[in-house]
Amino acid sequence: MSSPATLQALRTFVAERDWDKFHTPENLAKSISIEAAELLELYQWGQTPDQTRVEEELADVLTYCVHLASRLNLDIDKIILSKLEKTNAKYPVELNQGEINKSAEP
Repeated sequence: MSSPATLQALRTFVAERDWDKFHTPENLAKSISIEAAELLELYQWGQTPDQTRVEEELADVLTYCVHLASRLNLDIDKIILSKLEKTNAKYPVELNQGEINKSAEP
């Protein structure tokens, strides 16, 4: 999903600052949650947030997600496609198309 150039830029950024020792899976997972909350805050009270701020917060969330996957030696495409396959089986189109309430396979 992320290009090799993006992944390398992230690794270089972290290495130059010697931050890898702080980026444990636990700390990265916490950071994902924190940044996701900051993204959500932009939409609090139904407001329409500034697009630049949304992009910045989303970039923070994605950066930590990519870094965690890299730290755990996970292939992002592989884990997403695997989960999508499971979710597709759990929520078949014929029971869920256009429905907000999910209907699992009987």
